[in-house]
Amino acid sequence: MLMDGFDRGVLPLFGYAMLLLAVAAFVVALLAREDAYRAADKQTKTFWLVILGITVLVDAFLPQMLFLQIAGLVATIVFFVDVRPALKQVSGGGRGGRRGGSSSDGPYGPYNGGR
Repeated sequence: MLMDGFDRGVLPLFGYAMLLLAVAAFVVALLAREDAYRAADKQTKTFWLVILGITVLVDAFLPQMLFLQIAGLVATIVFFVDVRPALKQVSGGGRGGRRGGSSSDGPYGPYNGGR
């Protein structure tokens, strides 16, 4: 009885969340410039669009393929945690991109070693 509620209530929510995350990653990958992928020394834009596109399709149309959903979730997380920050850095976005920050800058300004 408890598992019926879990199967009908919680699991679909996880499925929708994974689909939403995959769609967001696909859109971010689509909007990034091709040369930014090369400059960041990451896989090509086409590679990420294919991987994330397959993830969106599996999440949307094959929710019973849990193994493929989990593999797609891992790819989506890798994109958001590794690729997207690198793309933002080489594209001039994010912290320090246009402001001319240095590697010694902290979240509240430059770190001067207590001087």
